[in-house]
Amino acid sequence: MIFVLKVTTNKEEKVVDLIAEHVMKKTIPVYAIAHPEGLRGYIILEAQDRDSAEDACFNLPYVKGIIGKTISYEEIKNMLEVNVETVNIEEGDIVEILSDTLKKEKAKVTRIDRQKGEVVVNLLGAVVQIPVTIKMEDVKVIRRSSEAGDDDDEEMEE
Repeated sequence: MIFVLKVTTNKEEKVVDLIAEHVMKKTIPVYAIAHPEGLRGYIILEAQDRDSAEDACFNLPYVKGIIGKTISYEEIKNMLEVNVETVNIEEGDIVEILSDTLKKEKAKVTRIDRQKGEVVVNLLGAVVQIPVTIKMEDVKVIRRSSEAGDDDDEEMEE
């Protein structure tokens, strides 16, 4: 059975740790504890029955209570499963950085780590080429490597 616990906002991770510790100590039949991204003030707990769920969070700080109705896995599946986005960034593409201190800088992609969601880029305007690791969502493709001629790349690097 899957239950939703109401907890103090921004203390969700702390509560997950407290519940996990409490469950291990007392060997309560709790199968999973999750705090999905974007679900502030709530924790999802899978336990054998309602009594087990209540025992797991009884008298713990930051826990306000259990929401009365149990939920099915189908209702929370989209929050728990990781969606791997297909990003159309390739090595050699020219990108624009969208955030942080390098905002609006142009760079060339040298390496892609799809599992971490990161790209390693070299800034085009820099005198010394230093590889910078940036999240994929923080870059926008300006020109594809197939569109960019080799002459253009050499001119930009000089």
